[in-house]
Amino acid sequence: MDVTPLQDGEFQQFRGWLYRTAGISLSPAKKALVAGRLSKRLKYHQLQSYGDYFQLIMSKTPGEEQQIALDLLTTNETYFFREPRHFDFLRSQVLGKPLSGRPFRLWSAASSTGEEPYSLAMTLADCLGSAPWEILASDISSQVLAQARSGHYPLARARHIGKPQLFRYCLKGTGRQEGTFLIERHLRERVHFMQINLNQTLPPIGEFEVIFLRNVMIYFDQPTKQQVVARMLPLLRTGGYFIVSHSESLNGVTDALELISPSIYRKP
Repeated sequence: MDVTPLQDGEFQQFRGWLYRTAGISLSPAKKALVAGRLSKRLKYHQLQSYGDYFQLIMSKTPGEEQQIALDLLTTNETYFFREPRHFDFLRSQVLGKPLSGRPFRLWSAASSTGEEPYSLAMTLADCLGSAPWEILASDISSQVLAQARSGHYPLARARHIGKPQLFRYCLKGTGRQEGTFLIERHLRERVHFMQINLNQTLPPIGEFEVIFLRNVMIYFDQPTKQQVVARMLPLLRTGGYFIVSHSESLNGVTDALELISPSIYRKP
């Protein structure tokens, strides 16, 4: 069965739904991406048009197919120790100073397939030793969270992990698992994965010393950025750090944080 190409009106339907659901603002240039990522689902359901598929995901309550479509359209590229200056800052300026007696809590708020929170976990394990710490890793996509929880990756994904961390925290696959590696169990157990939509009321997840919100706001328009950050800031402890990617800024988003260095902010 041939699939009719994605029409402009159908693209606008998906574009509006994704904005309402996830706060993601797709540019017109993303039309081919939407068509490519959803085409297999049309074939799976034996549908001829993207309009038919849109009607299908809107008709499911709660929507398993809707979650599949959301997963397909929100999955982004990531890798271990991406933007390494943030990890250097964490080591030298945050973890290198005396900490309070309470557990050190960090939130990776757009964790994708787990490379960021596991990189952070390696950093905290290196610096804090036996001191108590925990990481919350969240994402809107259930699909990437399932992959992240497994902690299992192709060996090629390890290229940005330093050799000391690779030997200490990663297990190289053998036999049927050759060509892969697994994050060591004790480290995996320190990372709690949870599905959270940053565009909705946040669940009771406590307060954090550091929040990472990297490489997600580039998909938000200005009002959505303001709403998301305003929702998150009450969960950042006084003196805590809010870190965005090098391609992002909180300029015009909030005046409740002070800029420490590009992409790194502190709550006074």
